[in-house]
Amino acid sequence: MASATTFYDFSPPDKKGNPYPLTNYKGKVVLVVNTASKCGFTPQFAGLEKLYKSIEEKRPGKFTILGFPCNQFGNQDPGSNDEIQSFCQVNYGVTFPVLGKIDVNGSNAEPLFEWIKSEKPGLLGVKRVLWNFEKALINGKGEVVGRWRSITKPESLEGAILKEIDIASKNAEVKPAPTATETAVPAAPAEGEAKLA
Repeated sequence: MASATTFYDFSPPDKKGNPYPLTNYKGKVVLVVNTASKCGFTPQFAGLEKLYKSIEEKRPGKFTILGFPCNQFGNQDPGSNDEIQSFCQVNYGVTFPVLGKIDVNGSNAEPLFEWIKSEKPGLLGVKRVLWNFEKALINGKGEVVGRWRSITKPESLEGAILKEIDIASKNAEVKPAPTATETAVPAAPAEGEAKLA
């Protein structure tokens, strides 16, 4: 999707394989994470859920996390979409959306991840996703503003996320100034001045 310019241009597959339009998140801050159920980093699901709930409490309706299961790293997410959903809910009480299983690298990579990698390459310009539980932060305008490797604990991102939410809220509140014609009130003639016929 070479013409894509924002996060909202994509519709990755949901858990049933149907397009999931990201336009639903316009104005929200979104943390995108490629997840896996059988990885050393899998306990980060607990941290992600904690982060999601903490921010929802502080800034209701302004943020979400989107999980994208991926089996490309050590075959650590071999299950079906239904098995993955069940695993996330039963073991970690995940309430944020976990979408359909995708590839994040290679010829079948999900276009959303191709876009994220090109917008915000990693260290030394590396565009590949290196492992499970990498994280990308999308601001309220649909731009990639941060990208972190697997070792970054979800909870450590709360400050960066709150900052982006506050920026998005300020941008939403700024209304364009009225034009001169909208604010101009015809001046009443001063006392004793003749009215023009």
